[in-house]
Amino acid sequence: MIKLKNIEKYYSSGPLKTYVLRDISFDVAEGEFISIMGPSGSGKSTILHILGMLDTPTAGEYYFFDEPVHEMKEKKLSELHKTYIGFVFQQYHLIDELTVFENLETPLLYQKIKGDDRKGKVAEVLDRFNIVAKKDLFPNQLSGGQQQLVAIARAIIAQPKLILADEPTGNLHSEQGKEIMEILKKLNNEGTTIIQVTHSDEFAKYGSRIIKLKDGWIEN
Repeated sequence: MIKLKNIEKYYSSGPLKTYVLRDISFDVAEGEFISIMGPSGSGKSTILHILGMLDTPTAGEYYFFDEPVHEMKEKKLSELHKTYIGFVFQQYHLIDELTVFENLETPLLYQKIKGDDRKGKVAEVLDRFNIVAKKDLFPNQLSGGQQQLVAIARAIIAQPKLILADEPTGNLHSEQGKEIMEILKKLNNEGTTIIQVTHSDEFAKYGSRIIKLKDGWIEN
């Protein structure tokens, strides 16, 4: 599904290069659950943003279902991202001015799904995550755990092939964190490929494979 070959990311300031990622190569098979770990500043979030087509590498090759992402223009990247990828952030990234229902509906609007179909899909996801009673509330009326539930529901509503989760339990207490991880595990068992960035050894073990980064390199 994913193949990264010699990915590098650096920022130039005159002759100086500040490296964030160095010579990153790994494959991800469809249906895998991968945890990426490493200290702050090791490049974890950068690699996730490159995988999610929200950032581009300075060098190297990225293939997504055999398509050369590193050669694509922004419009094509945006289309791929919307069609195949759901993103879950540590800070939830819900839209404050929209209700839970409207937040969930947003990805479907991007995909130009018709009104009745949208309402049906939102109702289905509200039911699945046991948040029907919250549908008319705004994000600031929810607890952190509830906001993250909504964020995951929004990430999966368009049935992405790949979910990228950047510290999805980082702002939650341990019980809420376990609840979120169990949901991700269930989605993975149903066939969704998941790549998460985490600081937690306990939550990293939900993945079938752990990739460790240090100073921008993959640790062997």
